[in-house]
Amino acid sequence: MSKMGKVLVAMSGGIDSTVSALMLHDQGYEVVGITMKTWDYASSGGGKKETGCCNLDSFNDARMAAVEHGFPHYVLDIREEFGGFVIENFIEEYVAGRTPNPCVLCNTHIKWAALLKRADALGCDFIATGHYVKVREENERFILSKAKDLTKDQSYVLWGLGQECLGRSIYPLGDMLKTEVRQLALDMGYEDLSKKAESYEICFVPDNDYRGFLKRNVDGLEARVNGGNFVLADGSIVGKHKGYPFYTIGQRKGLEVAFGKPMFVTHIQPETNTVMLGEAHELEASQMMVKGINMVKYATLPPSMEAATKIRYRDPGTESILTPMDGGVHVLFNHSVNSIAPGQSAVFYEGDDVIGGGVIHRSLF
Repeated sequence: MSKMGKVLVAMSGGIDSTVSALMLHDQGYEVVGITMKTWDYASSGGGKKETGCCNLDSFNDARMAAVEHGFPHYVLDIREEFGGFVIENFIEEYVAGRTPNPCVLCNTHIKWAALLKRADALGCDFIATGHYVKVREENERFILSKAKDLTKDQSYVLWGLGQECLGRSIYPLGDMLKTEVRQLALDMGYEDLSKKAESYEICFVPDNDYRGFLKRNVDGLEARVNGGNFVLADGSIVGKHKGYPFYTIGQRKGLEVAFGKPMFVTHIQPETNTVMLGEAHELEASQMMVKGINMVKYATLPPSMEAATKIRYRDPGTESILTPMDGGVHVLFNHSVNSIAPGQSAVFYEGDDVIGGGVIHRSLF
């Protein structure tokens, strides 16, 4: 038994998870590699081969790295749990007129739960992934914070992890730049891996056509929603759309309605199959309600707290006031923000630390 402990490392076959596993192995941990099978893209009817975490070549790359360095590797099939929860939620959210964030949901409810369960079964003390984040213990809390490489930071997608997950998690890349990770892969003899392209797609929609995915997986959806109205804020009808689930807040392209000026999707009303359009300023809002809160840095929020709030992955964050209210958190921004999309994640930061996060319920003007 290693003095460092035994760690179960999630290995997708990509550069980040592979380097993470090899770093921990070199540091003296007893490493066990595991690759999770979440989805068979062919079963969705799409026209593109499996990619990312569901690619057979990636499975083989992960296994080969483990074999070469003398530690065991397993494949864990979680397609049933994944499909029954993440994909059903993805469909339900779009049908409800919201914009889901399936990667957050998967991390929170599927992948880490599966990792902890298998870690316990294999006698592992820790779990590890190749995410760019940091975790530390302070005041009897395990605190998630931003990575050194802010261009790769993934704290936004991990806000839902509970204290047990954070307390047993190791993130070897938190203090590294992506360029350093690529160089380390090269130094370890993995030249092909150091040049491997990264995937930013949703694993079960690798062609990035979520509309096509919905059409293939919701019986009769297109016939039910096609032909609804595009309307303006004053209620005037300005055209017909192809169905409210096929539009997202802030969308400009693909509206197929000519105005002579830029127009955007500002609201979606599923109960009337209506998509509201407006100019850029009509996307701005200064308040929102967030539900499904998970606290990270603190066990509870005070009656009022300042924080930087991110409303999407690439959002730099906006200074705001957080107030617990109606079973969630009311967020008052210091200045208006653009394109608040119900269903997306809102994550609250104090400096680099994640205070907590939740799901955007609605914007308020």
